[in-house]
Amino acid sequence: MNSYPLAVARIGAHDIHYADEGRGFPLLLIHGLAGDHSAWTPQIAAWSGTHRIIAPDSRGAGRSSQVDQPISTEDMARDMLALLDRLGIAKAHVLGRSMGGAIAQHMALIAPQRVHTLMMCASFARLDAFGRRVLSNMREVLELTGSWTAHARHSVQNFVSADFFDANPERIAAIEQLIGGETRLQPCYVRQNHACLEHDTLARLGEIRCPTLIMGGGRDPICPPACIRWMSERITHAETVVFENSSHFFLMEEPGRFMDTMNSWLARHTPRV
Repeated sequence: MNSYPLAVARIGAHDIHYADEGRGFPLLLIHGLAGDHSAWTPQIAAWSGTHRIIAPDSRGAGRSSQVDQPISTEDMARDMLALLDRLGIAKAHVLGRSMGGAIAQHMALIAPQRVHTLMMCASFARLDAFGRRVLSNMREVLELTGSWTAHARHSVQNFVSADFFDANPERIAAIEQLIGGETRLQPCYVRQNHACLEHDTLARLGEIRCPTLIMGGGRDPICPPACIRWMSERITHAETVVFENSSHFFLMEEPGRFMDTMNSWLARHTPRV
């Protein structure tokens, strides 16, 4: 269920639905491969008092257009830039989680003047061999079974640490139910999964000059420490925060530390408007 009313913008041949909440310097939130804009519900509530929050459903997710066609992370980045154009937003903070961080990288490379700061959660410039296998396995379960429920049961342990999984059975069940209740067109997930596997901006990261915050989980099998290190080494003056005992959903496992990290970053880098 969508937590916020959504507007819609026609971007090329696709309808992009988005939440537009709050006032202040713009902050674009880009969700990951699983889910839609509602993955950011706690953050929208927390930051809409100080920022204008734009939280889209990416093409192929949520209520946005779902078409079985090839897609890349660069295609989705151009959707995001066109949405900012439509909203009259010249520059914004851009925060992406997982696939959303890959999309955000392309935004910073295509239109560096548009990205005030770049922030990435559990993301990657290129997946390592382990992450590629994990992501491929999750897709193959969906393709073989045609069942979101089977996909959810197979995938959920890749999103949280073993400690969190064992200590929070009700929350794990809720995550499984959310993923298992997905209504999106399955080929859209498959196409975006391939887009993640094909994403590779590693050789271009040195071109990113805006202030950059890299956050990752120390126990993340999808975007493991190697992915964090590759980005940290190549983006000049990037700040890196590792949630050592958490996994891909460290925002859920350590929400207080995540919000403290983000609030400090936004306070230091947000211009007065």
